[in-house]
Amino acid sequence: TWVRADSARPLGTAEVFDNDREGIEVTAAASEVRRVWPVLRGPAASLLSIGLKDQSGRFLPGLIVGDRWFVIGEEGRRYAIVVQNRSDLRLEAVLSVDGLDVLDGRPASVRKRGYVIDPHRTLVVDGFRQSADSVAAFRFSPVRESYAQEKYRNTRNVGVIGVAIFNEPGT
Repeated sequence: TWVRADSARPLGTAEVFDNDREGIEVTAAASEVRRVWPVLRGPAASLLSIGLKDQSGRFLPGLIVGDRWFVIGEEGRRYAIVVQNRSDLRLEAVLSVDGLDVLDGRPASVRKRGYVIDPHRTLVVDGFRQSADSVAAFRFSPVRESYAQEKYRNTRNVGVIGVAIFNEPGT
């Protein structure tokens, strides 16, 4: 059984923003650019690595523009979120895409449950969970065709992948 050390405050959080090449080039032209992998804030920074893989299994390139980490996506292409636990601790990852929880497809919250990742294991999430056996694939799409727009008519967080990490008591 998993119990959080603090049920309301994650150990760390991160956001990954997706956009097409043209959108990222426009954003990057107006800001400092550094090519790195996403950075978790706080103590979780050394515990996990996060990335996005395309439908062929390759990690998508990322760059930091200002304080935001972007990946370049191609419209219609599938992707998966990859979270690697690099620590000796069990951790819980609460994930959202476009403001929706990946486990139920409803509005996201850090108070919801996530995936427990054992030490030195990797979690790959390739869609919104619909049942024990099926998912609605993550795809790069225009805002008007996003899952959040179609399901809830809410586009506020479209293009944002959120990660909140929790630890167990005493770790």
